[in-house]
Amino acid sequence: LDTVLRLLAGFILAGVVGVGLGILMGRSRRLEDICLPLVSVLAPIPGLAYAPLFLLWFGLGNRSAVLLVAFVSAFPIIFNTWTGVKAVKEIWVRSAQAMGADDKRLFVKVIIPGALPYILGGLRLGLAQAWRILVGVEMLAAVPWGLGWMIFGAREFLNTDVMLAGVAVIGVIGLALE
Repeated sequence: LDTVLRLLAGFILAGVVGVGLGILMGRSRRLEDICLPLVSVLAPIPGLAYAPLFLLWFGLGNRSAVLLVAFVSAFPIIFNTWTGVKAVKEIWVRSAQAMGADDKRLFVKVIIPGALPYILGGLRLGLAQAWRILVGVEMLAAVPWGLGWMIFGAREFLNTDVMLAGVAVIGVIGLALE
């Protein structure tokens, strides 16, 4: 339960920031020019490489684990949302404008529905990324309870059965998320 709560907190944060930033990047050329190189450089770095920095900046415990999950899982959400907004057909936008749609209606009725398949794909990838990084960071961040904590603690006493049970639960929850 603790692991799933951390996952939800980090993923919701990543979803809000990732979708918001992706939409803004897709609609603003200036913001795209500023953010895209930064996101492109930071995204390929493995999530666990950021773990020591997050532990140093935010301390041990839940806060660093949730923020790291959010940070790492935001990248696929940003990329896919940006791609989706860019992929909205120009004819749809022009047609809506020709019919008198203001910016708000254009956004709600054309941009979001047109980009929605990409956004949902990004959220799916982000959730998978969040799940993978969370279990690893639970082993490092000295969080109270959780699957990673349980596996790491069982390692100290060579409790292979507990470790394998933890891995099985991780697999089952990962499958359920998928």
